[in-house]
Amino acid sequence: MDIRNEGWSGDGAFTQIVLDRLRTVEHIAAMKVEDAPSTRSEADYNFIANEIFVTFATVERREPARLLGVFPGTRLVTSKAMTFDMLVKLLETTEGIGPADYADEAMIQYLRTERIIPPYQTRGYKLVELLRIYESK
Repeated sequence: MDIRNEGWSGDGAFTQIVLDRLRTVEHIAAMKVEDAPSTRSEADYNFIANEIFVTFATVERREPARLLGVFPGTRLVTSKAMTFDMLVKLLETTEGIGPADYADEAMIQYLRTERIIPPYQTRGYKLVELLRIYESK
């Protein structure tokens, strides 16, 4: 599997959990991870937005066909080894990830919030992590 993460700062614990799960899926040929431009940090909250682009592996198979409508033969057909809907169902059943907050035929979106209270500090901050997964064609 080809994983490109040069555009990712490494922030986001939930993003790392999803990446670790996607690395184990044999039907994924490549992934690209990057920070979304909407990432920002203020005094009382951090907003982390990450995007994962997934490319599925392809499978070639031979199908029977007729040449010129008369002569029997075969043709080579290429199809994806996994669909985006199958990926949605796979992530839903994974412990620690669960169902997406939003999913359609083009995107899976997760939104996680966490309250962080650092040691020796009276005031904490809210960590909001947004993760979007797209199919790369």
